[in-house]
Amino acid sequence: MLTPLPAEDWDDEAREALASTVPPERRRPDKVGNALATLVRHPQLASAFLPFNTYLQKASTLPERVRELVILRTAFHHGCVYEWGHHSAMAVHVGLTEGDVEGAQSGSATDAFDQAVLDAVDELHTGSRISAPTWERLGQRLDDRQRMDLMFTFGGYSTLAFALNSFDVPLEADAGTDEFYASVGS
Repeated sequence: MLTPLPAEDWDDEAREALASTVPPERRRPDKVGNALATLVRHPQLASAFLPFNTYLQKASTLPERVRELVILRTAFHHGCVYEWGHHSAMAVHVGLTEGDVEGAQSGSATDAFDQAVLDAVDELHTGSRISAPTWERLGQRLDDRQRMDLMFTFGGYSTLAFALNSFDVPLEADAGTDEFYASVGS
């Protein structure tokens, strides 16, 4: 298990590793959450990975709702309590219903397009590729760039899940609440 970097061990290198993701006033152990506070144990890796992860979360061409559906299904497949804890709340904020969130867990959606998204994640998880029929179903609403972003969102959040699970990063007690996001400025 890797714990978040203790406050007394934070230095300029740890704070700078968060520069692409976190404003200067929040580059502190009490303001970034357990995941980032753990990743800065390896500042070079954090500096390389976080811009990619930030792209997936904030600049991707995927509609927010689809992005969160992909992340939730990915978190479910990997049993990543940390990702699920944060993104189930974020998903509701961007328009998913509680039923949609439950569907991300069960792999069953009432909406045909949402089902195509879940199927794509399932196919990536089990076979490392999206089948031609599922690619076509996704293409009814997503262009090529968006479908590429879907695949990379699965891959990026799978990588993050591997790390969070392996490091046993604890989910914050108030994760998923408005209080948590206010405290870290998200």
